[in-house]
Amino acid sequence: MSAHCQLTGAKPGFGNTISHSHRRTSRRFDPNIQSKRYWLPSEGRYVRLKLSTKAIKTVDAIGIEAAVARICARGGKV
Repeated sequence: MSAHCQLTGAKPGFGNTISHSHRRTSRRFDPNIQSKRYWLPSEGRYVRLKLSTKAIKTVDAIGIEAAVARICARGGKV
């Protein structure tokens, strides 16, 4: 599963792990991506979205219809 959010576009960030001896090795900071299923009343079907936890809260606030409209506006498929 690719670590990227369909609604917010959150992707992995990159940085370094710094050990006690101060050696640096590269690492990835992945967003917390969850797969969630929503009922889309306008189309009469369920949609499965890969969303970050912040985006799940956004969907709860604005509603699934507005969220799907934003995803389609970004060029994503639902």
